[in-house]
Amino acid sequence: MDIIKNWSTIRTHFNKSFRSNLHVSIASVDAENNPTVTPIGTFFLNGDQTGFYFEKYPTKLPKNINSNNNICVLGVNSNKWFWLKSLFKVKFDKYPALKLYGELGHRRKATEIEISRLKRRMKTTNSLKGNKYLWGDMEYVREICFTKAEKVNIGKMTSYL
Repeated sequence: MDIIKNWSTIRTHFNKSFRSNLHVSIASVDAENNPTVTPIGTFFLNGDQTGFYFEKYPTKLPKNINSNNNICVLGVNSNKWFWLKSLFKVKFDKYPALKLYGELGHRRKATEIEISRLKRRMKTTNSLKGNKYLWGDMEYVREICFTKAEKVNIGKMTSYL
């Protein structure tokens, strides 16, 4: 999958994946070459094969960057109607899952635009106490630069995508 040519499709997929899962999974490798997966609920893609996540709770990703800054982000569209329709038709009309490969970049103070994107995404839970606890004081983001995209194949159901 060409990451530049298909970037718009990739962004749409990750938005749908977030709506059905409320997170993506980011895989990294620690200093002892042990793999680990971190769920991230504040992941965003930009218009240019880059992205970021708010770094408040993750502890392993920031440590792992010291020995290996390569990551893989998995986004799965878990919408039940998407899956039921696909199972009935014995084919997916769109990718059920995509992986993005890239490198973690610098941790920096979030811009107003990035904070605005987070607030817009979390708007439906604004009146709940947990919203302020989880997302009320997000200050820092970790940049990500993506170099490769890969569709997840599920046999005949994704063969023509």
